[in-house]
Amino acid sequence: MSAALDAGMGNNSLRFQVVTKMDQLVHVFAIRAICYMEDAGMPADHSIDGNDLQATHIVAYSADEPVGALRIRWFKDFAKIERSAFRRSHRNPRYLRLAAQFVFNHIARKGYRLVVTHAEPQYAEVWKRILGFEQAPDKPAANYFGKPFVELFKELPIPENAITLDSSVAVLYRTEGEWDVPAKYEAPG
Repeated sequence: MSAALDAGMGNNSLRFQVVTKMDQLVHVFAIRAICYMEDAGMPADHSIDGNDLQATHIVAYSADEPVGALRIRWFKDFAKIERSAFRRSHRNPRYLRLAAQFVFNHIARKGYRLVVTHAEPQYAEVWKRILGFEQAPDKPAANYFGKPFVELFKELPIPENAITLDSSVAVLYRTEGEWDVPAKYEAPG
């Protein structure tokens, strides 16, 4: 898997990119500002927080225009999807499925079997129905902004080419998500 996936859909192509450049990270923050601060009325320090520098970010583009973003945080036994946001023009189940498949593939390639997210109950139903998540049993909801957020999880199949300690040293030097592409200064062979 490369860092980008083009999910061509006729004249409207949607492309997902693992953020590896500063301008892409700016696009992620712009999407969050639109979706969280403007659309949802959340404060800036919720939209962009201290976890952003320890996360992998994904940005979705329609042509060259950023339309969606999310981040993945990595823990010992699981990856956590957070800050999922799409501009109103791109909020539909098809785009959600495409984004999720890209993210699931990225997480599984890194060898993680379990992905977790938190959502308000009405959005949790979307994650369950469209993306196959299950609600964590016996775990109480957390409250943020006076709203309950429930924990959801999904098990992922691990691909044959998952990154492990058996992976070549060269692969471990390569850019996030571009594990099949030789690095700029990598010697051939």
